[in-house]
Amino acid sequence: MYIIVGLGNPEPEYSNTRHNMGFDVINKIAQDNDISLNKTKFNAIYGTGIIQSEKVILIKPQTYMNNSGEAVKKFVEFYKEPLENLIVIYDDMDTEIGTIRVRAKGGPGSHNGMKSMVHELGSEDFPRIRVGIGKPANEFDRINYVIGRIDAEEYAKLQEGQNLAVKAVSCWIREGIDNTMNKFNNK
Repeated sequence: MYIIVGLGNPEPEYSNTRHNMGFDVINKIAQDNDISLNKTKFNAIYGTGIIQSEKVILIKPQTYMNNSGEAVKKFVEFYKEPLENLIVIYDDMDTEIGTIRVRAKGGPGSHNGMKSMVHELGSEDFPRIRVGIGKPANEFDRINYVIGRIDAEEYAKLQEGQNLAVKAVSCWIREGIDNTMNKFNNK
């Protein structure tokens, strides 16, 4: 079984923002694989289904970004899945818009959702997909950049990265993290 988590903020005012790329990718995965995100448990919305003949749980924590790890830790403990069967999808300012970076493990960087994940799981050893959102023109405007509204033209560019992340998840389940990194980090 695979646990696939998208990071974001639960309130409607955060939809269509750069910071909700993880939620957007989970929504696309659910739609593409006919998985209903209609259950709640451990302060998260989730759904179960099959991707590439494997059982998956798609999760959108409802704890706000800075506490995402709390909900995810409960799912990992409840289902007793090893961290290599967990993949976390989130926005990344250090990755160009329309691209992704796949990693088998690593530090949280400056991303508060990932800081929560690493803290709650007690490890940096879990796969992740960083969906590129680019950097703000003004370095001091990071918060407004990630949670501010975006226009349709930029959102279309962001969707290119979302679509790559959806494909990377299928590849990860089918071929493992190393092959997924080789295929998607070179684009």
